[in-house]
Amino acid sequence: MRISHLLVSGIAVLLISVGGRELSGSGTPTHGPAPAGNAVLKGIVKFEGIAPKPARINMSADPDCAKLHTSGASSEDIVTDSNGGVENVIVFVSDGLGDQTFDPPSQPMKIEQKGCMYEPHVVAMRASQELEVINEDKTTHNIHPLPRNNPEWNKSEPPGLSFEVSFPRQEIAIPVKCNIHPWMKTYIAVFKHRYFVLTGKNGSFEMDNLPPGNYTLEAWHEKLGTATQQITIGGAETKEVKFVFNKVPNF
Repeated sequence: MRISHLLVSGIAVLLISVGGRELSGSGTPTHGPAPAGNAVLKGIVKFEGIAPKPARINMSADPDCAKLHTSGASSEDIVTDSNGGVENVIVFVSDGLGDQTFDPPSQPMKIEQKGCMYEPHVVAMRASQELEVINEDKTTHNIHPLPRNNPEWNKSEPPGLSFEVSFPRQEIAIPVKCNIHPWMKTYIAVFKHRYFVLTGKNGSFEMDNLPPGNYTLEAWHEKLGTATQQITIGGAETKEVKFVFNKVPNF
């Protein structure tokens, strides 16, 4: 086991095991192709200590929203399980890929406005990939991304409609709000490559089809901040990685 220092607030623990299997990834290189390899990166993101409780959301300003949550609704900015696994963390390669480039996938990503909440709460997608934005509610929403590296826009969306949009440049991550319902928030992370993954309900993740090499691996969370560690992975290796956050900045 090797312990590395993390950025901002975390402690990363690197565990190594050997294995291998055939994997798939979205998009294909157009030039500077990655070396052949079927390396796998598996791991978990955890929070040590007592995680903040989700804040309750007051939707009384819009009765159409409030009636969809008879027992109330809670924020999703920090979601952990009973073992401290953190959901909605984006784990990605931040350095080491060189000048490889990839075509965007033809299949669009989707984000829904459902129950006057954004689903999913965090989206990870590719630059120039289409994003389908769907309003499943019976009330109008106004989608308003606030990017730093992409064009800003906002768009009203009546009930039952959808539209598609894309972001041309990498940005991790773009906060998105609804100008009508201030509690509605989501984040869209845009990548120029395919080596990223989102943690599940227990904080686990698996990244497939990584070429052999030396990489900087980064974990991003909207409240917990970022953490990094250096890894070296072989062409048929399975490497296990653990990120641990232990406090919420400015909390």
